[in-house]
Amino acid sequence: METLDKVDLQILRTLQENARLTTRELAARVSLSSTPVFERLKRLERNGYIKKYVAVLDAEKLDRGFVVFCKVKLRQMNRDIANDFTSRIQSIPEVTECYNTSGNYDYLLKVNAPNMKAYQEFIINVLGTLDSLGSLESTFVMAEVKHQFGINI
Repeated sequence: METLDKVDLQILRTLQENARLTTRELAARVSLSSTPVFERLKRLERNGYIKKYVAVLDAEKLDRGFVVFCKVKLRQMNRDIANDFTSRIQSIPEVTECYNTSGNYDYLLKVNAPNMKAYQEFIINVLGTLDSLGSLESTFVMAEVKHQFGINI
């Protein structure tokens, strides 16, 4: 595995704060010229340290601020069932995150919806149609205390 030096890490930290910086602006912040920063940036992208660049949207303003963590237990677990479930979940736009977990449940889903009624309809009309679904438990977010997009490096 490639070792990142302090400049690489500074580039990654800076981009986590603002991915819209130009190469020239990024270079100024890490005290290098544009050409080596451009080359480092391309290497970090090529080697998968930077997966993609995104805009962070305001869920409340877009009427998707009702956040639910939904714990899902499948009826049974094997490779084919897990692959089918994860494939289906990836195509459901209301599910913004999905994790395969240990413990009493197999998956943890983060769901963004407009309100409780929309979430109820989602459970009945979307998740409820999955044959592999055994049970689920919903936890409703009352307030967001911390939501950090970057990784502490």
